[in-house]
Amino acid sequence: MDYYSMNTAVYAVIIAFVVNIVLCPMLIPALRRFKFGQQVRGDGPKSHGVKAGTPTMGGIMIVLSFLLAAAIFMRNNQHAMAVIWATVGFGFIGFLDDMIKIVKKRSLGLRMWQKLFGQIVVAGGFIWYWRNLPTYTTEILIPFFPNLSFDIGFLFPVFALLVFLSCSNGANLTDGLDGLAAGVTALIAVFFMFAVWIMDSPVLPITGAAVGSLMGFLLFNSHPARVFMGDTGALALGGFIAAVALMLQMPLFLVVVAIVYVAESLTVIIQVVSYKLRKKRVFPMTPIHHSFENVKGGLGWPETKIVAFFYIVTAVACLVGYLALRGL
Repeated sequence: MDYYSMNTAVYAVIIAFVVNIVLCPMLIPALRRFKFGQQVRGDGPKSHGVKAGTPTMGGIMIVLSFLLAAAIFMRNNQHAMAVIWATVGFGFIGFLDDMIKIVKKRSLGLRMWQKLFGQIVVAGGFIWYWRNLPTYTTEILIPFFPNLSFDIGFLFPVFALLVFLSCSNGANLTDGLDGLAAGVTALIAVFFMFAVWIMDSPVLPITGAAVGSLMGFLLFNSHPARVFMGDTGALALGGFIAAVALMLQMPLFLVVVAIVYVAESLTVIIQVVSYKLRKKRVFPMTPIHHSFENVKGGLGWPETKIVAFFYIVTAVACLVGYLALRGL
């Protein structure tokens, strides 16, 4: 069954892009007026001190432009509604996290158990809704082996929750340099836009909406950033990527195309475990993008070079992901 043409996705990209470049100049001054400024951690790179006070919670603009563009192509699209639920739900958790940071003027927002509870509720709602759709399946595809799949069976809800947690936290950890998370996620979203088109999934328009929204946001988030996405944007993006990957039966493809998310998360885990067990650090600073900066033992690269490097890594990973898609 043919749901949408690629033209529809391109229209969604353009609409979301235009909406974002209209919204950002209006909302950035409002964020500044309400003193929704970035709180910089004291243990981070010293060069980040200049970022303090930059308007945050720009993820609101990402989500709004995404929703407005997606709404035009919804047409009672239940599959799109499931992805929107995950995107908005995780974005709302991030919004609460950002608000607590701003109100209490600290770099830490929700407690870990509060954030985890919210993520379980949103992921559970997505799984429950998807189970009632005819495309629901507990099988996942194996990259590079188009004729192979693996049925997780009754463990699928637990697996899906882990995918949501990994993606949302991976996106959140990646959001540490101007334009890094937005650009990396835009490339991943482009990959999934083409994957959705190849597999003829009804979520094609909203993947286009995500791409356009991120492209528009990057105009204001690239170095030197005029606005940060905050947890509002980072968690929303993680929720979106996880939901699309699950609906396409492609969560294992995330290990390839979202290699930056994986690296950011793994280095934090390795660093924490190593310090607890050996009282030694493996990396100069984590998440790993900080080890490329001018920190003790770091590479001393300028921020723009680090971001460009991570873009290139993601672009190459998405090309490898395309090869892994062949035959599906």
